Amino acid sequence: MDILFIADPLERFKIYKDSTYAMMAEAAKRGHTLFACEPQHLAWVNGQVEADVRRFTIVGDTADLHRETWFDASADSRALTGFDAVVMRKDPPFDMEYVTSTWLLEIAERAGAKIFNKPQSIRDHSEKLAIGEFPQFVAPTLVTRSAARLRKFHEEHQDVILKPLDGMGGMGVFRVKADGMNLGSIIEMLSHDGARSVMAQKFIPEIKAGDKRILLIGGEPVPYSLARIPQGNEVRGNLAAGGLGVAQPLTARDMEIAKALGPTLAARGLLLVGLDAIGDWLTEVNVTSPTCFREIMEQTGFDVAAMFIDALERAAA
Repeated sequence: MDILFIADPLERFKIYKDSTYAMMAEAAKRGHTLFACEPQHLAWVNGQVEADVRRFTIVGDTADLHRETWFDASADSRALTGFDAVVMRKDPPFDMEYVTSTWLLEIAERAGAKIFNKPQSIRDHSEKLAIGEFPQFVAPTLVTRSAARLRKFHEEHQDVILKPLDGMGGMGVFRVKADGMNLGSIIEMLSHDGARSVMAQKFIPEIKAGDKRILLIGGEPVPYSLARIPQGNEVRGNLAAGGLGVAQPLTARDMEIAKALGPTLAARGLLLVGLDAIGDWLTEVNVTSPTCFREIMEQTGFDVAAMFIDALERAAA
């Protein structure tokens, strides 16, 4: 297959931990031809969506995940319908340019391109708000612009987490304990004085054991999660915020959540989903560029990348 990955620049990949690289390496091992571009390289031209892409090969000792030179690329340009599969892996921010990318990808999809995850489903599933469809798995949560509602939520639950709806990697996440220290300032900053919605969630003490990433591939759960454990005085477990990643078998509750959501999300064209859970509670549904492949693979021996490429091959057939 010819596979196009829409992602961040190849030069910025940290291949020792990058899930997209793990996908690429597995695809290359199977003989698939690899291409890459960024969203700004998409264009609607003469009624079709095409892209300025780079055809590339993986070079060097593939066992060396710290090598500086890992690919060799040459320029190319073609319509998206000319690829057997297009994998959308661009990291947020989820801004209007991101939305525009999904619109362009939808035009290509209507012309016959096979795109994963499905552009409409990426756009329709807010990674924070998507949990609202599954309230049976969600701890007390509020989304609002209203400072009064946020203050009342804090008064009721005493210990809460506040975060923006468009953040990633733990950016903009605050914990406010019973004393309410800096609550007003945090609300003003996150809501831009009431112009933007904020998510508040009751603090879940089990965060000490980690913010678990549960991967769904083709609707089926990877049998291990990655618990991202906060370090020191940090409340955030995100790896980007310095959390320690520890792979562990799914709990019975993890499996219950995964089995309940998996078929529904897969039916919407979401080939890869990253569920976040703390303790027994679902906190996010990540659909843009879920990660943690490499950590699970290295710590457990389970080949997440192979499971993903298996699913991609089936979906693109």
